[in-house]
Amino acid sequence: MIYTLTLNPSLDYIVQLDELKLGDLNRSIFERIEVGGKGINVSIALKHLGRISTPLGFVEGFTGDEIEKRVRAEGLIPDFVKLENGDSRINIKLKSSEETEINACGPSIEEDDFNKLYVKLEHLVKGDILIMSGSLYNGASETVYADIMKYLEGRGIRMIVDAKGTVLKYVLTYKPYLIKPNLQELSALFDTEINTDEVIDYARKLVDMGVENVLVSMGSDGAALVNQSSNVCKATSGQVLNSAGAGDAMLAAFIASKLDGESDGIALKRAVAMGSATAFSYGIASKEAADLIYASMEGK
Repeated sequence: MIYTLTLNPSLDYIVQLDELKLGDLNRSIFERIEVGGKGINVSIALKHLGRISTPLGFVEGFTGDEIEKRVRAEGLIPDFVKLENGDSRINIKLKSSEETEINACGPSIEEDDFNKLYVKLEHLVKGDILIMSGSLYNGASETVYADIMKYLEGRGIRMIVDAKGTVLKYVLTYKPYLIKPNLQELSALFDTEINTDEVIDYARKLVDMGVENVLVSMGSDGAALVNQSSNVCKATSGQVLNSAGAGDAMLAAFIASKLDGESDGIALKRAVAMGSATAFSYGIASKEAADLIYASMEGK
């Protein structure tokens, strides 16, 4: 089984503007509401690729009810912890000549509530995959992902982490199956500015520390995969409509491809194709859209 964990899910209110004028009245030309949270995005992308996963996390209030409703509408069966107090957050994504995001903090999670998540984690067994992805809830310790990995250590569960800064640094002790930093997050891990030519060398350092796979997303420069071998794949060009979710779609496609028994090189190309297709559309891309881009990359 595949499980995704989103500690701080959201509803994302996406507003398209011709131009954002600060301090003035702005009228939208397009708007939509999508369920948000990186782990949920991974689950949706996996579903588009024919893989079923169980979304885990916390939901609260009327926004939490809407999040669960929308996740179920994607054909998924979530196993969220439902909290009695507060409301899940609403984020605002303003899109004009540039993208501007306003992400809410979301509610705090009490210790008793978090213990309910550990009860659900008890269902994981050897061979399962747990993908922990995204920002933390309000007041969470930066060790929260590492604490979960420690709790599940020794059970043969493949653990994947997509997180920022110190949160990612703490999990390295527990030798995750895969981490997916972007270029900025990789730089933060080593407290230095890393350019695309240096990605392989620095990702190799993480492999030497015990991480099995390091998948680095590099925006328009594609992605790099480092494990016992190194692969680099360039992204195709296109009009970026929605960068949100592109990295999550990339991660989902890589996992789906590896579960299908495909090679690292093919999995990396499929990851870049899915990430690119998502960036070129609103919402998580379909498998068909990703396949078209993948076909254009063949032989490159």
